[in-house]
Amino acid sequence: MLAAMPLPPTTTPSGDETPVRGRDDACPGALRLHPADDGSLARIRVPGGLLTARQAQALGRVAEELGDGRLDITSRGNLQVRGLDAGCGAELAARLRAAGLLPSDRHDRVRNIVASPLSGLDGEGHADVVAWVRELDAALCGGAPTRGGELSGLSGRFLFALDDGRGDVATLGADVTLIATPDGGAVLRVGGPLPGPGVPSPSTAGAHPDAVARRGSPTAGSAAGGGLRVRREDAPRAAALAAVEFLAKAHESGTRAWRVRELPARHAVTTEGLAARLADAGVEAVPVEHEPAPRARATPPAFGPVPGPNGRHALSVALPLGRVSAAQWRLLAGLASRSGAAELRMTPWRGVVLPGFSPDDTRGALAELSDAGLVTTPDSPWLGVGACTGLPGCAKSLADVRADTARMVANTAAMDPARGTSGTARGAANPAGADAGGAKPWPVSGTAYGGGPAGPDPLPVYVSGCERRCGHPGGRWVDALATGDTDYRVTVRGVRGDTPEADSADSADVTAEQLADAVAAARGTT
Repeated sequence: MLAAMPLPPTTTPSGDETPVRGRDDACPGALRLHPADDGSLARIRVPGGLLTARQAQALGRVAEELGDGRLDITSRGNLQVRGLDAGCGAELAARLRAAGLLPSDRHDRVRNIVASPLSGLDGEGHADVVAWVRELDAALCGGAPTRGGELSGLSGRFLFALDDGRGDVATLGADVTLIATPDGGAVLRVGGPLPGPGVPSPSTAGAHPDAVARRGSPTAGSAAGGGLRVRREDAPRAAALAAVEFLAKAHESGTRAWRVRELPARHAVTTEGLAARLADAGVEAVPVEHEPAPRARATPPAFGPVPGPNGRHALSVALPLGRVSAAQWRLLAGLASRSGAAELRMTPWRGVVLPGFSPDDTRGALAELSDAGLVTTPDSPWLGVGACTGLPGCAKSLADVRADTARMVANTAAMDPARGTSGTARGAANPAGADAGGAKPWPVSGTAYGGGPAGPDPLPVYVSGCERRCGHPGGRWVDALATGDTDYRVTVRGVRGDTPEADSADSADVTAEQLADAVAAARGTT
């Protein structure tokens, strides 16, 4: 999924419909290159999306000297390099090791960690989860955090989410989620609310582990609810232990499940089982009936300057379709070097946050980013738009969906030329304008039509080159599916079910030139 705004996670069957995997997952990594029509592809895990300026510069050189000169940010805040020579694996690995980006060969593909991108920068949230990212990554790369598990056995699709309490990454469908709480603790969630046969006692639900321990209350036998509360200092270790528990259940089930939601119901991770594993490792855990309520849909940092409590600003930008050129990446890495933090944070929404700027420096830096074609304001028609790789990178695609998506965005911008082009990518104007051909204009995320008071977000839109719809969102979304090299079928999905086939009756067949109007009409559906 390649987008500049949040696209809800894909849902898959569970329980009796659980797939039985006949092989390990084929997710690419830094050491396992994936052959594509445009050369080999490497996916470089970047836990929490956190890069030093030096690491960012090293990755830029990798893309220019070994790849096609471009970098893709994934929906997990990782990086992809395309156009690699099939024989470059040893040199690529050596460069990544030298930059500190490949700390363990055996654990290369399991370091999938998303984290609240503004944590510790804007005064929001209940904890700075950057330390959690470092500790969890160390636990993953160190092998089993306790006896009986080996975390290199996780699939390349298994995902950890570390939420600082603002609710931005807690809704991204991770397998293991930590949510910071205002009392200095954290809630641990595995694949959603943990199942259990009982109901937590009012005297223990939501209590701090220390208080429960003093009263001698048990942690087992709790209800399906909000997960397990742990001490903040135990949170990263608890997350790693939850992954060990998943691996044990996957082994018991014989299904070789890749994700928690794929476990059969009779082999689900339960409150009791996880609490017992944590207790064996010396981690106190208390069942909670209700976890902290997240936002209805995960939302990225607002684009532009983000003031912080210490007088420093962060800069938040989006990358159209998650892709940057070598020149754009050099600019991002260079600005990171010039900031006081010397750090770059990639987000699960294909954006970048640059911390550490003084208020006086933000205007000039944002102007440079906007001039380079990056999105720096929340009025861009690129926001909420995603697309698969398409031609020429994928042989299964029927169309060059990225080119068609760019044309769609440009046509949408042309619906309201009076709004101008400030802060949008390559001259694309604000889409929230006049009606065109009877189609409702696209509302800016978080605003009403025309930029008025906050209203419902528009539906995400995803353009796919074939019926696999690789990376498509879950929930309700606008599906623009290529049916030929210049033709598309536009459908609002998620109305009757989670599968694309469930909504096939309500669709419109259009040409690529008509895509903007058709998508605009569908995207405004309430």
